[in-house]
Amino acid sequence: MISDPVPDRVDRSQRTASVAPFSGATPPARRSLLRAALTGTAALGTGLAVGASPAAAAPSTAAPGKRPTTAEEALRELAAGNRRWRTFRERHPDETPAVRQSLTAGQHPFALMLGCIDSRVPPELVFDQGLGDLMTVRTAGQVLDEAVLGSLAYGVLELGIPLLMVLGHQSCGAVKATVQADESGEELPAHIQYLADQISPAIDRTKEGDARIDATIDANVRLIRSRLASEPDLAAKIDSGALAVVGARYELTTQRVHRIS
Repeated sequence: MISDPVPDRVDRSQRTASVAPFSGATPPARRSLLRAALTGTAALGTGLAVGASPAAAAPSTAAPGKRPTTAEEALRELAAGNRRWRTFRERHPDETPAVRQSLTAGQHPFALMLGCIDSRVPPELVFDQGLGDLMTVRTAGQVLDEAVLGSLAYGVLELGIPLLMVLGHQSCGAVKATVQADESGEELPAHIQYLADQISPAIDRTKEGDARIDATIDANVRLIRSRLASEPDLAAKIDSGALAVVGARYELTTQRVHRIS
């Protein structure tokens, strides 16, 4: 269960160099400029409010409450949200006028999600979260590239997000295509082959048929988690206790998310 509050830690000896590390820290001036541009500022919030009628601008409910600030708290919140989702008791939180207004001044998401593009697995719904709660990056099979790595690093280094979750799912089409192409020797079309090349190191050759596909889904999550933990900037955050990188899987048949060790 993702409710397990103990974050995954990856030993330095297990980290791989299969993904190129970042070149180094961003100079302070550029970091400040990037932070202001991507988080939003109080000045931007004021500008958006100009011209609004008093009735439209006034929040109708209270501002959002205390947000998770540690990986353990974030995991508990995600577990509770997934429990609401799979029991059809969704709250659709953080969508009120007060929340929308508060978010014009900046964002403070409590978890960073690397998920799949599959239309059946949107993290905000699966975990019953709302505006400003999750920062999500989605690629087929959770495949990494420089744009994805930069986006994840931004969430951790600039916004101080304490939890990074790699979220795979049952019946992943990208993994299935990779396994089938590997077995047939067929070249996949255009850029889809790039995805297969990235996923193929995770193929579990101890299994056959559908079992191989299913096992590769889990192995792919573990591989990506390991690659992320090998990134020097992220590794430093893990070692200091400021970041947990965890793997998880969503089951389409039960709507349950569970941890992958």
